[in-house]
Amino acid sequence: MKIVAIIARILLGLMFFVFGLNGFLNFMHGPVPPGLAGTFLTTLVASHLVYFVSGVQIIAGALLLANQFVPLALALLAPVLYNIVAFHITMQPSGLPPGLVATILWLILAWRLRDYFGPLFVQKAVEK
Repeated sequence: MKIVAIIARILLGLMFFVFGLNGFLNFMHGPVPPGLAGTFLTTLVASHLVYFVSGVQIIAGALLLANQFVPLALALLAPVLYNIVAFHITMQPSGLPPGLVATILWLILAWRLRDYFGPLFVQKAVEK
């Protein structure tokens, strides 16, 4: 299982590092999808929100590739993955498979590191 986790970490890190760089450098050109999906993506670019999301992807991807602060990288990627999957489910189902692959890789790593996420699920926190 350790080798599977290492492979998942590297693949997930590469995916988000490369796609994060694409948000800044735009080296993967493609047509703007029609309808709401195109409007949503155009708005992300026009509002410059794409730079924030891409920055988070680059940082988290680099952390995964460097095997440093991996639980933090997973925490940063969780909302990004949620939005990727929600976007594809609601607006562009044809692009869903890569998002599902990334989600599965994320789940493999999160399960492997689940002890680090346990304190997040405390019902009542005690202030010190």
